[in-house]
Amino acid sequence: MKTMRVWMVGLAFVTASTLVATGQQTQVRAGTAGSQNQQALRQFSGSPIDVDYSAANLRSVLKQLAQIGGINIVIDPSVPSASTVDLTLTQVPWDQVMDVVLRSSQLTYQVEGPVVRVLTRKALTDELNAEADQKKAGEAAPDLVAFQRRLNYASAEDVKKLLETAGLVSSRGTVDFDMRANMLIVKDVQRSVDEIQRLVTELDKPEPQVEIEARIVQTNTSTAKALGVQWGFNGRVSPDLGNTTGLAFPNRGTLGGRVGDQGPADPRSTSLERVGTAVNMPAANPTSGVGLSLGAVNGAFSLDVALTALENDGKLKIIATPRVTTQNNKQAEVAQGFEIPYQVVANNTVTVQFKDAALKLIVTPQITAADTVIMRIRLENGVPQQLRPGDPPAIRTDRAETEVQVPDGQTTVISGILQTTEESTNQRTPGISKVPLLGWLFKSNSNTTRNQELLIFITPRIIR
Repeated sequence: MKTMRVWMVGLAFVTASTLVATGQQTQVRAGTAGSQNQQALRQFSGSPIDVDYSAANLRSVLKQLAQIGGINIVIDPSVPSASTVDLTLTQVPWDQVMDVVLRSSQLTYQVEGPVVRVLTRKALTDELNAEADQKKAGEAAPDLVAFQRRLNYASAEDVKKLLETAGLVSSRGTVDFDMRANMLIVKDVQRSVDEIQRLVTELDKPEPQVEIEARIVQTNTSTAKALGVQWGFNGRVSPDLGNTTGLAFPNRGTLGGRVGDQGPADPRSTSLERVGTAVNMPAANPTSGVGLSLGAVNGAFSLDVALTALENDGKLKIIATPRVTTQNNKQAEVAQGFEIPYQVVANNTVTVQFKDAALKLIVTPQITAADTVIMRIRLENGVPQQLRPGDPPAIRTDRAETEVQVPDGQTTVISGILQTTEESTNQRTPGISKVPLLGWLFKSNSNTTRNQELLIFITPRIIR
């Protein structure tokens, strides 16, 4: 038994010398071979032994028989650990005893060099099927091919993200990039590489640029009309003038307006006798006027009338033309103006911050296949203004934000603001101003109209 090592082959065991002579390193035989093969293979040469197993553990029996035969045995986890063996044999070769135990327990074996592995038939079948499937898949899987391209216009990093998001890379493929050389590196099956090459060729093209010109037109017009009147009188009774009241008291007196000076003063009159304007409602900052003054030779009585008028028209036009050029689908910004400093007090600390007061144009163009440009536009026009002396400057801001589609080279209006201010002022003397015909001598009128209009024009031009 010790001079010859026995191996299990098929449903029986053969000597190790036979295995070496035939060059077989691994042999598997099922326990359900045909009857003809069973007669040829059942040549048991092991030493006869007597066995009597009653509810003996299957794994323990296999180990004991392996020790008797002097073989290396490995029991697969698929062999049930709780299985038992009931067997009584007398003077039966030990290898035949093992063959009977394996067949009665629905087990088979596999010879791998000097080791015999015992496992269930199902486990062996699953292994063989898995190996066949793996071999078939390995033979069917195509080889991976490499693809490198240095991009001229597109970003390799952006293209890599697009390829992965679009699902053009197979499960076996990889995509990488070199930022320094802007190179895309792809390794995948040929079919995927062909699709990626076509897409990269379309993406790596120069994009047309767009020149956006904005025209900001701001007009201010004003109209003012005013008509005013001033008139006054002054009458005196005084011994200096040769006229008296004939009474001891009052012997002299003065009657006149109390608003302002009437005109050239009589050197014989006192300061209280020089006031003579009764109605003082002139036009503000008049541009024309006419006056009439009447008086006695001795200065006892004087009368003056002044009519003032104003009418003016004013126009102001401001044009700003910011212009910027950018690539397709790339945001561009241009700004011109001031940064207004202001103080902020927080936690007993004074800091200086700045706020923009500028003309700013932010636009993102998108060129369509119809030679039109879709633009997302944000335009701001901030103008600093001093509201009151000593106050920090305020910023008047005109803003427009929109999205428009304009044909190449054409102009569109994206915003228009019209502001109209009308102001009317009437001054009059209570009561007398309502007298027909005579009332116009006791009132003045002023009318002012201001119009402010803001228009924003946008013109895109495609630069191919």
